[in-house]
Amino acid sequence: MKKSVAFLFLVLVVSTNLKAQYSEFGLMGGISYYMGDLNPDFPFKKVLPAGGLFYRYNFNERFSVRGAFTLGYIMGDDANSKVQSQLDRNLRFESWLYEFGITGEFNFFKYAPGDMNHFITPFLFGGIAVFKFNPIATASDGNKYELQPLGTEGQGTTFYPDRKKYALTTASIPFGFGVKCNISKTFSVGLEWGMRYTFTDYLDDVSGTYASPNVVQAERGNIAYELANRSNLTDETLEGRQRGNSKTNDWYSFALITFSMNLKARPAKCPAYQ
Repeated sequence: MKKSVAFLFLVLVVSTNLKAQYSEFGLMGGISYYMGDLNPDFPFKKVLPAGGLFYRYNFNERFSVRGAFTLGYIMGDDANSKVQSQLDRNLRFESWLYEFGITGEFNFFKYAPGDMNHFITPFLFGGIAVFKFNPIATASDGNKYELQPLGTEGQGTTFYPDRKKYALTTASIPFGFGVKCNISKTFSVGLEWGMRYTFTDYLDDVSGTYASPNVVQAERGNIAYELANRSNLTDETLEGRQRGNSKTNDWYSFALITFSMNLKARPAKCPAYQ
């Protein structure tokens, strides 16, 4: 999937029109956050820095397509919840996100980069993205450990052959809205907020039921044993109890300020070849 998305983006770049006003390159900066088993209800909870860069091609005054690379950081902690079951579970995680996405944009008003007569518009966007994540947590020894290799829900152990390790690279569906505005004939700024529905329930390393602590400790070691269960439940009562909600996938989101520049056109071709 990553190769096909990259190829599509390359085709869009190579096949662009030579008119300068239709092609833009820009930077983004803002915040990221996550929603999932450790934060099921509250957008903009535990926001962390995000940023990236993008290329946009405007087909006309209403429609454009954008390829973007976005980097963000997300975190979740049961200790920040007001729900007793989450406080009892006491899990936490953090992770970098590396996203490459292609989205289409629809402008509500006529808009063209550098056109001061049609200089501002709200817009909607939606598309497809590929992203990489890697949840980690801090153990009692003060060190941070990658959670996926530990198999905290019994993944990869001989006792649970049906529980496979989750992929750290997968797809998401970005969608959202924003506003963009020309501040000169060369530069534009924007503000946007977008959600990402993901095809994984393991952004936070939490999804199904608790595995047997004895199995986790025997096959994955003491650190896995500690990070798999940070509650007050005893080993005898833990196995099979709900650890997360496997019926819903996780989400992440970016709220970003964008700054773009119109790209200069190359010299026009000879009329005989146009």
